[in-house]
Amino acid sequence: MKLQRLKRTPFLIAAAVLALVCGLRALHFDFPERLERMTYDFRVRTAQHFPTATATNLAFVSIEESSIAAVKNSDELGFHFGLYWPRQIYGRVVEELSAQGAKTVAFDILFDSLRHDHPAVVMANGRDLMESDEFFAQQMRLASNVLIAVTQEISPPKLFATNALGHGDISASKDSDGILRRARAFCTVRHWHPLIENAAAKNQVKLDALLVEKTRIVLPLANGETLEIPLDEHGEMAVKSKKNSATPARAAPFTDERVWHMGIVLAAQALSLDLDHAKIDLSHGKITLLGAGGSQRVIPVDGEGCFYIDWRLTQDDPQLTCAPIEKLLFQDKHRLLGETNGLADTFKGKLVVVGSAAQGNDLTDRGATPLENDTLLVSKHWNVANSVITGQFIRRTTPGEDLAIIIFLGLFTALLTWQLRAFAASGGTILLVAGYTALAFFSFIEFRLWLPLMFPVLGAILIEHVSLVTYRVVFEEREQRRVKSVFSKIVSPEIVHELLGAEKISLGGARREVTVLFADVRGFTTFTDQLQEEIAEYVRTHDVDLLDAEKFYEESARETLETVNLYLAAVADAVKHHGGTLDKYIGDCVMAFWNAPVANEKHAPAAVAAAIEAQRAIHELNVKRLAENTARELDNRARIAAGLPPKPLHIALQLGTGINTGTVIVGLMGSNQHILNYTVFGREVNLASRLEGVSGSGRIIISDTTYNHLLRHAPAVAATCTELFPVTVKGIKNAVRIYEVAWK
Repeated sequence: MKLQRLKRTPFLIAAAVLALVCGLRALHFDFPERLERMTYDFRVRTAQHFPTATATNLAFVSIEESSIAAVKNSDELGFHFGLYWPRQIYGRVVEELSAQGAKTVAFDILFDSLRHDHPAVVMANGRDLMESDEFFAQQMRLASNVLIAVTQEISPPKLFATNALGHGDISASKDSDGILRRARAFCTVRHWHPLIENAAAKNQVKLDALLVEKTRIVLPLANGETLEIPLDEHGEMAVKSKKNSATPARAAPFTDERVWHMGIVLAAQALSLDLDHAKIDLSHGKITLLGAGGSQRVIPVDGEGCFYIDWRLTQDDPQLTCAPIEKLLFQDKHRLLGETNGLADTFKGKLVVVGSAAQGNDLTDRGATPLENDTLLVSKHWNVANSVITGQFIRRTTPGEDLAIIIFLGLFTALLTWQLRAFAASGGTILLVAGYTALAFFSFIEFRLWLPLMFPVLGAILIEHVSLVTYRVVFEEREQRRVKSVFSKIVSPEIVHELLGAEKISLGGARREVTVLFADVRGFTTFTDQLQEEIAEYVRTHDVDLLDAEKFYEESARETLETVNLYLAAVADAVKHHGGTLDKYIGDCVMAFWNAPVANEKHAPAAVAAAIEAQRAIHELNVKRLAENTARELDNRARIAAGLPPKPLHIALQLGTGINTGTVIVGLMGSNQHILNYTVFGREVNLASRLEGVSGSGRIIISDTTYNHLLRHAPAVAATCTELFPVTVKGIKNAVRIYEVAWK
């Protein structure tokens, strides 16, 4: 291919676009970052479909609704407690896990204070009592493998902290869109000197409101005044000495403790990592954890010490050992009674996380993650532990690497666009977008490498391509005018037209996810054929002349058209009532779609609701029309007496409906000179039509994709659906999973 010389203006356009895109990337605007995160979320969900190596020693003991009911109502446990359990419950869980030989037990539950009001524990002799908190602390001390939860705001009481093996940070740092993608490797917990704690409590000042300055600590009081505690050049304060009250001692006003993420602490127990001597290098984006025998784990982090959670293990993953907490409580009860036959050691050697999977109460711990909007958030701990154990972390490219990718793709797009013809360049650009997008997904699935998509694809490729193509179009139109001025006087208009290569009309389209509905009136064709045969038979048997026969046929045609219009109108009303777009009537079939031209996030539930309403409307119409048959029979007697053919009795017609959701091409089809129709077409439209074909009579059949939309946006409707055997339809290679929607 002979390369065209890149002229100055296109070069400046390409350079300007690249400079703009690189500048936007460097400024870290939130909106482009949100779009990038959306592509990341999709990659995370896609990666779930590909098997990867995971740790096999992770476990979860869950607090379920069944757990709450068992502790409250079960006589077998020997106690009854409501929703807010005393700490002895957790002590019994530790006791049982220790008996089973669990490696480490981590609580994703905050114990912020001692509760002397909780019921005491009856000891084994049946007489002695022990406070619930003390029992929990005792079991932690005996097990010597329990990790308890900490946040920057809440620390456990000293009784628990001194008897636990250690503690871990369980706080969640969500992004600006409310989705939990990252975990903080560690947090810093400040422990204040008791004198300052007492002073803050006495003056009702929250500890996080204290101002630490170089020479003093300031306590802001409620009345607007301040209380100051002076500090010396070493940052220490004077405290009263017990030995010599005349000579004040010096003490630090606070100490800062580094608390690692609970998942990291769990993994450290399995790998014998030395967290106290970790190498933290936030400026270079890494934290190095050293282990026995020279082993190490390098965690890629950002400047805030956060890293992306690799959401590989869900609660139902076969590699994760799970059990509800009541199972352990029952086993602990039997073990204490000496009834050990049949007791399982399910959690032997496991790293166990104890947390809540309950819903609808104060124990709920669910939220949005890249996997779905309602994810069990306690799963972040075992997923972080899994990354550390396997040494597999998500790494995002650095800003410098992003800029290099943007510049490379931008230059390649500029060369491609300028050297090829417009259509070929657009095709090549589409292939480039597809290829780079595929590379980004492959890199994430195989290596957990997060390559940028939004700025390279939208900016470096598409915006640059569109800008250069726009320039070429303007430039080529100017060239066409010049050609026309030169050749119009010396060649025929037809040849000028060929030279210019102008097109009459250019109709474009858009890719959009829509829900398509096909609804066919069943039995109408049979009804029409039967009606025609009856008229023909009447004409033959009654020797009707040609003119009267034609009138009878026309009357029958009107009757037929009125009937089909009546049924189709019922379907159309339902479609419009639920915000659908009527595409066309195909004989006695209605085609409609949702989410175009007006966007509707809940387009699938709207389509299903319309289908249900249409079925019910047809049912009511049948009831009404069948009730009219008595009057019609009387009218037919009068018609026969007058020498007229009887009108056919109304029959019950049914509706077969097929619905599918997917990405299609939507736009105007046709031309300005003829008919323009706003329609959709593509594989997903064909599938909806095929589902209508297999729906039978009086049934609504939806695809698996539509059903998944119902699960997200209309779970109550989804619960009424029944999965049927997959079907193989024409034009679709693989069998299609289908569901029937109940409407009666």
